[in-house]
Formats: sequence, structure tokens, C-alpha cells
Amino acid sequence: MGSAVERTDEHVREYLIYRGFTSTLKHLDTDIKADKEKGFRVDKIIDQLQQFVQSFDLFGLKEYWLYLDRRLLCRLEDVYRSTVNKLRTSLYRYYVINTIQKGNLEKTQEFFQKQALELQSQVEWRDWFILPFIPTPEQNPAFSPYFSRQWADTFLVSLHNFLSVLFQCMPQPVLLSFDAEVQKTTSLTEENEQLCQLLFALQMESRDQREVDEMVHHKLPVYVQNMDRLGDTELDLVSSQRPVSTATTPSRNFFSTFLPQGRRNLGKLPQFTTGSSPSQVAGCRKDPPINLPAKSKEAVQANEVKPVSSQASTSEPKSSQSQQSTNQPTNQPSHPRHKKIQEHEKERKELFSKPPQQILEKKGETGEVELLAETSSEPSDPCSYSRSCRGAEGGGLSTDQSFIKLSQEEYGEHHSSIMHCRVDCSGRRVASLDVDGVIKVWSFNPVMQTKATIMSKSPLLSLEWATKPDRLLLLGSGVGTVRLYDTDAKKNLYEMNIDETHPRILSLACSPSGSSFVCSAAALSRSGSVESAPRLPIPVSGQLLLWDTKTVKQQLQFSLEPEPVAINCTAFNHNGNLLVTGAADGVIRLFDMQRYESAMSWRAHDGEVYSVEFSYDENTVFSIGEDGKFIQWNIHRCGVKQSEQVLPQDATGPFILSGYSGYKQVQVPRGRLFAFDSEGQHILTCSSNGGLIYRLTNGEPALESMLSLGGHKAPVVTVDWCSAVDCGTCLTASMDGKIKLSTLLAQKS
Repeated sequence: MGSAVERTDEHVREYLIYRGFTSTLKHLDTDIKADKEKGFRVDKIIDQLQQFVQSFDLFGLKEYWLYLDRRLLCRLEDVYRSTVNKLRTSLYRYYVINTIQKGNLEKTQEFFQKQALELQSQVEWRDWFILPFIPTPEQNPAFSPYFSRQWADTFLVSLHNFLSVLFQCMPQPVLLSFDAEVQKTTSLTEENEQLCQLLFALQMESRDQREVDEMVHHKLPVYVQNMDRLGDTELDLVSSQRPVSTATTPSRNFFSTFLPQGRRNLGKLPQFTTGSSPSQVAGCRKDPPINLPAKSKEAVQANEVKPVSSQASTSEPKSSQSQQSTNQPTNQPSHPRHKKIQEHEKERKELFSKPPQQILEKKGETGEVELLAETSSEPSDPCSYSRSCRGAEGGGLSTDQSFIKLSQEEYGEHHSSIMHCRVDCSGRRVASLDVDGVIKVWSFNPVMQTKATIMSKSPLLSLEWATKPDRLLLLGSGVGTVRLYDTDAKKNLYEMNIDETHPRILSLACSPSGSSFVCSAAALSRSGSVESAPRLPIPVSGQLLLWDTKTVKQQLQFSLEPEPVAINCTAFNHNGNLLVTGAADGVIRLFDMQRYESAMSWRAHDGEVYSVEFSYDENTVFSIGEDGKFIQWNIHRCGVKQSEQVLPQDATGPFILSGYSGYKQVQVPRGRLFAFDSEGQHILTCSSNGGLIYRLTNGEPALESMLSLGGHKAPVVTVDWCSAVDCGTCLTASMDGKIKLSTLLAQKS
């Protein structure tokens, strides 16, 4: 209240000067100087009382207290009268004790002489009249507590609190609520602006939407209905299995320029035999492998795909398949991914002809067929087992938990499925992007609050925080542009035109130095009818570009071998000297950012690579692919696995949200599928009802389930982990537009 009175006095002064009431202003200043209530500033009232006590001014002390009693205290209810009397008694005792402590016995005797008539009838003062005649009253058991500093401080704090509550409860004039009304008006204006932006977004959505797709219950924008699978809706099966024969072998001294001495143990490349993995051999040798076992593929026209080596057998029509019977095992079934596509199409055709219960039963049967296909096609792979078994194995939580979930909050400003959710470098702000193209920039410490709302006329596909300064946000669109947005000023700084032939910006990564960023652009994918038979996937061309953030110009274009392909994910190491990428052809590429050239590449997954990250020590790379595998790769030995773990489908996608009457919303991975804690010993992954935290192990299995965060009613599609000391925040975003912030406490062993 005191601060409000001071600001109101200033407003009144300003008004009087504006009106020219100078004489009134002089009287106002005179009255303010003589104000005994000190502008309702409790600290100044306490200072005035202490000044009377320290100067032994008994008359001034009594007069000032009587004024406060007449002006304020006498208006209180009777129930507070005893409290007022106790405070007055303590104030007089505080005065008497001060006179004795300062050795001024004359003032002590003066107090009892002048106050005798008033105090002699009060029981609490009966024993105090002998105080001036005791040689050492501070040692007397009856008076010693009053000579302690603790009693004096307790009295002053009690008096301060009592007066503060009294002033807060007093009826205030309307003029004193001026500042509160201004703040309320400001908050209402901001809320109105947010609602206007939301209304604009809803109007744009209703205007741009087309008819609802037969297989999707939730309404999605046009550019989302035909959204690619991080490269294309159905990638070329042949190219996804084709070895990378043009990858370069890393030199012995490649890492000596940017890794510490302890990380230069490269050694020699392993010598592979005919029993080694064909994909590893193909990714690390320039010459194509010879006499490797061939894999069967879908029937493809011979003029569409050219064979790279004997590993990728040429597919021909049925009439010519007999000529290749000597090169393929007669009992080898069709590719498991081909069978999955066939089963998926068969399931989609039956969605509208069966009730929901039968659809669920059919879904269970399809899962069994997929299991049989996997085990029959790759009987020697120990990781090919049922996803339900994996969930049972990895779902049990460890009793020795490394984290405790302290709380969980929800951010619900989005109205459609989330694609990206990222925390900035400082851990202060979060940027989240949904499939409607709406971006929310918000904070969660100390309170959850939306800072900015970004809406774009063109579809947005990717986002990334800049490192220096961290208030800037990179936004990649589906029309070949990248915008640099200032979240503090709430405006666009630059808009960069990337490439018209490759308009879809799939991934953005900013260098830790802040001087450049990497942009992955891909061509448009072709869409087919959902009712047609399974069609052959079509390769999607892509580019990987380096842009300078200061000059806002393109520096160079990286070479992608064996052919330009869409890059789904990118990540820098801690100093920006290394860049790792995961592509739609299943190949991981490692680039030397000092020489701006590819250092090594290897076939990592059977299908697309969805997410890649460097390990904590940066000696390895972790990746998640379309095949549902979480793999750790040694970057000192090209294509050598250190560990491998098969994850459930709800951790790797595609993510499915079931609706009414058998409708489904299907979303392929766009954002990060896993994130590390601050020490790199635990990872956070997606699940059907929240995030799952695993601990990295050196043995088998590679991941040990530790904690299930839960809290979601829809599948989680992207995660992020903001760590600070022992307490961190896990972000999990789901298909219903909800983002959960789970605060964790790390238990140090």
C-alpha cells in the first residue's frame, strides 16, 4: 500500500502542476512532510518510534502512539484490543530497557514517575517498579529475557507485521487502485491480442482446409495430409537396401584436428569376411563387395533402378524371375517391409466394413503376421522378436531409479498434433510447432507463460533455436524459405530463399559457434491414392546446405553420395567441428566441418533414419531408424555397432491416434525421438502414454528401463530434455496437442 500511495502522490503532483495549482501543490508538500502516517510506509513508522526511543523522548513516543491509536487502532474490532494493549506495553518496556542499557537511570526513574498513575493499576507492570533499584537487572531471572536482542527483534517484527496487515485491510480510495487497474487493463489487452491471433489461425485453417481424408479423423491442413515420411511417404525399397559403395574410407589422422588426444585411437579398419554384415562393408569401401548373399526385393521395372553390386539383385517381371533362381534361395520369403505394406493396405480396406471391435481384433492378427514374416526372413537375427515381448522386457521399471518425478505440468495452447518441441540453449524458453503451422514460444520458469505466437501463411516443417543469441529462432517452411525470428521483438529479421526445386525444409541445425547453420532441403514427394494397391516408393532428391547467419548467404552445398537424397535429421558436436546426418536412404553421414567434406558414411538402418545424436563423450553416435532399432555406432571405426536395442513401435513411429468409427490419424516422426540427460547416461524416448527414461548400459540389453513419466492420453511424438544441475525438465509432446513438463530430481549415488 505504501508504494501505491507514493505513486498516487506523484500523479497528484503532476496533475496540480498541469492545472497550475501551485499554491495547492505547496500545501500538499507541507502536509506530506508533516504526515505522521508516513504515507502508510510501515518501515518509516517503525523508524520514527525507534528514533523516539533512542533519543529518550518519552513525550514524543506517547504522543505518536496516541495519534496512531486515534487514527488507526481505535477503529479495529474489540477482538483486537488485547493485541493493541500488548503492543503498547511492549513498546514502553522497550523504552525502559533501552534507558537501562544506555546507563541513563534518570530517564528510567522519570518514566516510572510520569507513568505511575497510568501503570500502577495494570497487573503486567506491578513487578517493574523495582527495576530502577536492582543493581544488575539484566541478570535477574524476571527481567533478563527483555535484555536479549531476540526479544527486541521479535517485538519490532510483530509490530511491523501487525501494522502491515492493518494497512492492507483498510478501505482504500479509488485513486489508490489506479496502478492495479492499469496492470489489469494491460493483461486484458495481451489476452485479447492472443485471442485475436487464435481467431485468425482458426479462420485460416477453415479457409485452407479441403475435404477430410477417408483415413484421418482429425482435420489436417492440405500440406499435412500429404506429408512425407521425413523424406517421402514411401521411400524406394530398392534404394533403401542398396549399399553405399562410394563412401570414403576415413584417414588415420582425420580426428586429430578436432578431438582430444584420448579420442585418437582409430586403429585399423576391421577386415570383413563373407559372413560380415553387407551393409557395413558397403558403407566403408569404395569398391563394391563381391560374393555377398543377395536379398529379395519387390518387383521393379528393370529400367527404373540400376543395380550397384551383386548384393542388390536386379528385380524383373515374373517371366524372367526363373533366370535368377540360381542366385537366390528358393525358400526365401518376400521382404518383411513389403509384407507390412500389404497387410497395412489390407487393413485399411476393411476399416469401414467392420465395427471397431473387429478392427481391433484384425489389428492383433496383423501384428502376428508381421512377427512371422520377420522371424522367417531373418532367422539368424536375435533382435527380431515380437514388439509385445519387447515391451514386456523393457517395460518393467528398475527398482534402483536414478530420478524422482517431482511434478508434471501441462501446456495446452496447441489445438493439433505437435511436430517439434525444443528448449533453447539457456533452458529459459520452449518453441513448439504443431501440424497446423502454429508456433508457440513459451517459458515454464517460474510460471508457464506464452511469450509469442507465430503463424505463417506457408506450411512450416522444422524449427531450431539459434545458439548466439539464443532468442532467435530458425523456421523452415514447405515452400523453400527459412525465416529468422526474434522472439523478444516478436518480428521476422530475415527470410532466406533456399531452393525452388527443393522446397521442403526437413531439418535445421545451428552451429554451437552461432556463425552458421545447416539446412536440409528436399524435393516434393508424390502422393498416391489410399485405395490403390501398394505402389513402389519413389526416391526423393535432397540437398544439404550451409548458410552464414551473419551475411545471410549460402556458403556451400555438401556432397551427398552415392546420390542426392533427403536428409531427415542433423546434429553438431559440442564445438561444431563434426556434423552427423541421417538420411531417408538409411545412411548416416559424418562431415568434417573444418574441411567441409564427408568424412565417412555407412548403412545404418533398414529404412529411413529418424533421429541422430552424438554421445556425451562424442566417440559414438546414436540413431533411431524406421526399422525400430536404437543403435550406437563407433565413429572411429566406420559402421561398427557398439550396441543395439529394438524399441517398441510407439517409440519409433509411425504414430497412430485412433478416433471414432474406426478412423485413424497417422503421423510419421518429424522431431527428436530421443534426448539425453546432462551427463549422457540416460535417454528419454517416446511411448503411447508419455515419456520413458532408460539408462545406457555397456552390456545386453543396451537400455535398462528406469522411469515412466506418463500423463498423456495420446501417443508422444517428440521429446526434449532440459537439464540443470540435479534437477531437470523433460518435455513430451503428443498427437492431441498437449505438452507435459515433468520435473525430475536426480538421485546421486
